[in-house]
Amino acid sequence: MLGRVNHIALVVPNLAEAAERYRSVLGATVTEPDALPEHGVSVVFVTLENTKVELLEPLGSDSPIAAFLAKNPAGGMHHICYEVEDIIAARDSLVAAGGRVLGDGQPKIGAHGKPVLFLHPKDFFGTLIELEEV
Repeated sequence: MLGRVNHIALVVPNLAEAAERYRSVLGATVTEPDALPEHGVSVVFVTLENTKVELLEPLGSDSPIAAFLAKNPAGGMHHICYEVEDIIAARDSLVAAGGRVLGDGQPKIGAHGKPVLFLHPKDFFGTLIELEEV
């Protein structure tokens, strides 16, 4: 079911500062910031040869990652995203096996313009998992 790792997401307290640090200290290629109001975040992607790192900053106080940042003021790892060929088939298989999909269970359009779902971290050893259809 799982394809390659699409990205690893890090919550950061200051997106511009984090993007600049990746750019200047690590020599990484970083995309321009993109506000995603439907997800309550602003993002940039650090593009690597074999995957991406997504840097997330809350977009407003009601952002779903605001609580994460309140508990982890310096930021930290938020989720890992795996690619799947068919997100509905993946969802149905996971639910049939007892897994839990967050939200209403319907895919939403993610930062790459493709359908995504999030899986409950308690079902995967404390790790929030995002599935993205490719």
